Parts: sequence; structure tokens; C-alpha cells
Amino acid sequence: MIDLYLASGSPRRRELLGQTGVTFERISAEIDETPLAGETPRDYVLRLAAAKAEAGWAAMLAQGLPAKPLLAADTTVALGDVILGKPVDAFDATRMLKLLSGTTHDVLTGVGLRTADGVDVVLSQSRVTFMSLSDAQIAAYVASGEPMDKAGAYGIQGLGGLFVANLAGSFTGVVGLPLHDTALLLGRHGLGHLAEQA
Repeated sequence: MIDLYLASGSPRRRELLGQTGVTFERISAEIDETPLAGETPRDYVLRLAAAKAEAGWAAMLAQGLPAKPLLAADTTVALGDVILGKPVDAFDATRMLKLLSGTTHDVLTGVGLRTADGVDVVLSQSRVTFMSLSDAQIAAYVASGEPMDKAGAYGIQGLGGLFVANLAGSFTGVVGLPLHDTALLLGRHGLGHLAEQA
């Protein structure tokens, strides 16, 4: 018997969620991830985390699956108020990496847990400082293919970690699922290793 559903196709999130002590199954939940006009990166990532959780809950009900809590998350990279999502192609990945080169940026991950009582959402915010990157370094990294399915066009847990000169915040939050915040969220709802004992 599972504890919850995970509305994410990310293998990184699946691996991290397994560390919280819950058993889960993946469920598909697609939403429109286009930012709203004037939306801040913080509001954007919280909205998407909640929307993914609601979409996953609706998919669970539509498929006639046993009702269980449903977890969803969204990660975005923000340079000031500029949202850097997943690159659409190599040119876009190169553009993002040039923007991030030599800067300090925010990585925001919203985590939403949908239960019968509604959606509970938490936010993890980390500050990441990149070294200055040469055109050759950027080209080699883009050619590796790693940037293509990652917010901000880099993966801190892979080759992209070589560019990170400093990190203030949650490493796992930058990867895509902040373990501490997620465990506390689950614990509030009686799930995982940090669940409050009655």
C-alpha cells in the first residue's frame, strides 16, 4: 500500500522523495507553465506547485485510483525578476548560461501537497553564485545535453555543479525537491520520517 502519489516525471525528484520514508507511485499531471503577466518568480513557482498538485489530484480521481495524498513540485531559476525555465533549444540554453555567468541568482522550488483538506504549499529559496564562464565552457556544457531539461539550463548535481562557486540554501532544493522542507510538509500530514507521533 502506498503513502502518496508523486505528480512528477523527474527521476531526481523520485530519488529524493524516496529518502523521506514514504512509499509512492508516480502519476502524470500536465499543466500550462507559462508565467502570468507581471508574476514574480516566487508567486510563479508557488502557483505552479499548487496547480500541479491539483492536476495530479484530479488525474487520480479520474483514473479511479485509491485516494491518497498527492505531492507535486516546481523549480525555477530567477535572475532578479527574470524567470529562467527549461531551455527550448541549445541556443536558449547558451543564452541562459551567459546570463548566469559570474552572477548570483535564486533557485526557487515550490512543493505542494494535496489532500482531501486542500493544498498545502511550501517554498525553498536558495542563492547560487556562478563562476565566470567562457564561451568554450558554455558550448561544451550545452553540447553535453545536460542543460536541456533543467530550469536555468544547468544541473547542480551533474556537470553544472562545476560552475557553482557558492551555494546558500538547500542543495536538494536546487536539484528539485528540498528534502528538509518536504519532510516537514509531509510530517505535518502524518507522513514520512518526520511525522509527528500521536
